[in-house]
Amino acid sequence: MGNMAARVVLAMSGGVDSSVAAYLLKAQEYEVIGLFMRTGVHGGDDGERPHKKGCCSALDAGDARRVADRLDIPFYALDFEEDFGRIIDYFADEYLAGRTPNPCVVCNNWLKFGKLWSYGRQLQADFIATGHYARAVRREDAVELHRATDPDKDQSYVLYGLRRAILPHLLFPIGGYRKEEVRALAREAGLGVADKPDSVEICFVPGGDHAAVIRERRPGLTRPGRVVDTGGNVLGEHDGIERFTVGQRKGLGIAGAERRYVLRIVPAENEVVLGHRDELLASALVASRVNWLAEPPAGALPCQAKIRYRHTAAPAIVTALPGDGARVSFAEAQSAITPGQAVVFYDGSRVLGGGWIEEAIR
Repeated sequence: MGNMAARVVLAMSGGVDSSVAAYLLKAQEYEVIGLFMRTGVHGGDDGERPHKKGCCSALDAGDARRVADRLDIPFYALDFEEDFGRIIDYFADEYLAGRTPNPCVVCNNWLKFGKLWSYGRQLQADFIATGHYARAVRREDAVELHRATDPDKDQSYVLYGLRRAILPHLLFPIGGYRKEEVRALAREAGLGVADKPDSVEICFVPGGDHAAVIRERRPGLTRPGRVVDTGGNVLGEHDGIERFTVGQRKGLGIAGAERRYVLRIVPAENEVVLGHRDELLASALVASRVNWLAEPPAGALPCQAKIRYRHTAAPAIVTALPGDGARVSFAEAQSAITPGQAVVFYDGSRVLGGGWIEEAIR
């Protein structure tokens, strides 16, 4: 093949996806260099594999190193603990500002791809690669970011924020495979991680208790406040707005016959506003810090917009606003548009761009 001289730096996490990515790149005769990103976040301290795994524990570094050895590729572990600390700070600060953060987007923008590409350049690499389920599609004059082939595993949503200049240097070796095919390839290659469970939660939030992480990171900043309805009537107390997210129904600590949902969080008043399910609907949103992976539209651009990771992209029209903002108007009102989450614009399988949701417009 023609790749003999092409050098690629691959982010290896010790999981099945990045391990199979290494195997496939090697099979395509790329010169592969494996890179493990140490973040200082660890799983079980007692040497046992933790019940829920973060992606960055010492066990995972060992798994990644063994895969690299088996495939005979050079392997480096780099320390990103300080950078990763900034991501945890962002996570805590967003919740305290009444928003619901998306640390995976931030991690991909700053660390996984930003740092990976600067490291790749130092090593004179032609490409950087990861085990994400997404596709970099090469057209005559440009490279486009597309959804993965496996709709259940597609991760293109958390990649919208990559710098457009990086696109030509991206490889996603497993983007065209289904998860079960990836596991089968791992078995076939004898990689030893074929049956390793997927990480399903935020790597620095063990057991899903994000409020504990925030309290540890920002002691003294969480404070009790009121839970109110849309008329301003007090329904009860809460012990910190960081425990809530828009659309939440369970664990509100409010007794009552009717089902209520969190409609919004008002940090200035330290209030959580509850209401009915239909009050969660909004027809539009305003986004900030928009990153375009296609040419920014001059006018109103029809697209499909996705407002959270597990949301089916819905028909919408996006209009760029002055600065780097955008307004997104949906053909049908969407439920629980959440400040702090990302909105990502698609044209079919292609990612056009995305930004951070500032507010829902009812």
